[in-house]
Amino acid sequence: MSTLVDFPVRPEARPYLDAFAQSTGEPEWLARFRRQGLDRFARQGFPTRRSENWRYLDLQPLERQPLLPGTPGRDLPLPTELLLEGAALRLVFVDACFSPVLSGLSGLPEGVWLGSMRAALAERRELVSTIAVDSGAEHPFAALNAALFADGFVLDIAQGVTLDKPIEIVHLVGDAKASLHTRSLVNLGAGSRATIIETYAGTGRYWRNDFAAWRLGEGAALARVALVEESDEAVHLGEVSATLGAKAKLDGFVLLLGGGTVRHEASVALTGDHAECGINGAFVVAGREEANIVTSIDHAALGGTTSELIKGVAAGRGHGAFQGKITVREGAQQTDARQTSRNLILGRRAVIDTKPELEILADDVKCAHGASVGALDEAALFYLRARGIPSDEARRLLVEGFLREPVEGIADPAIRDHLLRRLSLRLARLEDE
Repeated sequence: MSTLVDFPVRPEARPYLDAFAQSTGEPEWLARFRRQGLDRFARQGFPTRRSENWRYLDLQPLERQPLLPGTPGRDLPLPTELLLEGAALRLVFVDACFSPVLSGLSGLPEGVWLGSMRAALAERRELVSTIAVDSGAEHPFAALNAALFADGFVLDIAQGVTLDKPIEIVHLVGDAKASLHTRSLVNLGAGSRATIIETYAGTGRYWRNDFAAWRLGEGAALARVALVEESDEAVHLGEVSATLGAKAKLDGFVLLLGGGTVRHEASVALTGDHAECGINGAFVVAGREEANIVTSIDHAALGGTTSELIKGVAAGRGHGAFQGKITVREGAQQTDARQTSRNLILGRRAVIDTKPELEILADDVKCAHGASVGALDEAALFYLRARGIPSDEARRLLVEGFLREPVEGIADPAIRDHLLRRLSLRLARLEDE
């Protein structure tokens, strides 16, 4: 690897440098992009708890037992219980590689390009090359993703085109015992609209490292839902970088229901006047699971709006965390930003950390944030038990009622009902963990 880097390398990064193999036949800009990502990761290495942005997540097990990129797995049976009924378009990835056999892309409307990142490299080269700009240079795992990504998806919608039905993206892992790096791009032209649901699931031990760039033109609207139900041994690190043009609207939602170590990070820049951003989510942890939701919202233009609601539940020895920062830059007057974190602790050994944060550099704004961590309402629990509802069922009803609020804010009824079913099934198992 001395031909790739000529500076000291962080020891935990060495196995990934040694595993790096330059792909043949790729364009020079992509090869250069990969090398730059590898260099950044080699210099930065794994973040530690000393980093404020990573203080609530323990990555030492991954450092001690590296998970290197693996070979693509064979097609797996689709888990029908995880699929959205009525999805008109579906892309399926197995072990980070597109599976044409399991996917369904017939009937794409005019003005819509949807396909794998590998196909886009040939057919949408000018568009895809913009991912180099969105490499997340300050984030080590986005840099590693830039070097190692195998595939991903690209959605490119022309100006004024509306997709009436959701697009479903399914990411599956079949006991890969490897790291899986996917990189995706969503580009919405002015006035276009789309809804995406992404589902992540797998079996065995693996590390999923997912990065996505979203670009919304003037007046465009994107609703994106992520459902994470990884295996108990999995590490899931997902990162989104979004840019909103004038009057663009982003509705993002994440539901973290499974995975040994899960982190979902969203960075949103409102660069056009009167853009709107809604980032909501919920997590459930039990056993020794860890789940983090991290958000960074940057208001850089006039009249932007942000609304955040994150709810969490921790049982057993589970550890959940929310870190959210909203920045209102000088000149971003008339910004309206609200951030709320509410959490339930079920048991003495469970932990939830929450850190909402505002940085306001403008004077004509309306901004507020708040956080709470508490136990179940004993009075409400007593009320239900007094009416003949068993204790375990009463607890489940109260927890489900607590978590339904952010889910019920999802506009698409099919997606909303699908997530509520998955949530109910997860909570039914909670008492056993």
